Amino acid sequence: MRTQRRTKAVGYVRVSSEQQATEGVSLDAQRYKMRAYCKAMDIDLIDIIADEGYSASNLKRPGLRAALAMLRNGQARTLIVVKLDRLTRCVKDLGTLCEQYFSDEKAYTLMSLSDSIDTRSASGKLVLNVLTSVAQWEREAIADRTKEAMANASNWTVWRSSPPTSCRS
Repeated sequence: MRTQRRTKAVGYVRVSSEQQATEGVSLDAQRYKMRAYCKAMDIDLIDIIADEGYSASNLKRPGLRAALAMLRNGQARTLIVVKLDRLTRCVKDLGTLCEQYFSDEKAYTLMSLSDSIDTRSASGKLVLNVLTSVAQWEREAIADRTKEAMANASNWTVWRSSPPTSCRS
């Protein structure tokens, strides 16, 4: 009889600002939730790596790079985040991560606890794809609204300092 090996995982937590990192409870809350989940699900949480005061606008973060290196080096097979936006807010970057690490051809899995994403299952992959599509739609809708607002603003005369001399009382 073959025994099932415990999932080895690395956790990744992040906050955007130095102030959140030093004064907030978000990092501790993320760590607590991750540890509790791993304990309940019998997941071997090797380490929790943090990016304190880094935006999720790109993948150039030392903590994220270290967590991904743990996957590549065989120290862990799964990357766990509490929420997908802790990993990235960019659809392109999420696509890059999925292609390089979390696709069917790769041996690594992604788990996002609050979003019910677990790429080991078909339903987890579906949720990830739906959320990615919604995020893409949201980015495009924001861009459309911004373009419309800028076009509308250019139709109005806006005084940036004091009004012209001819308009003063």
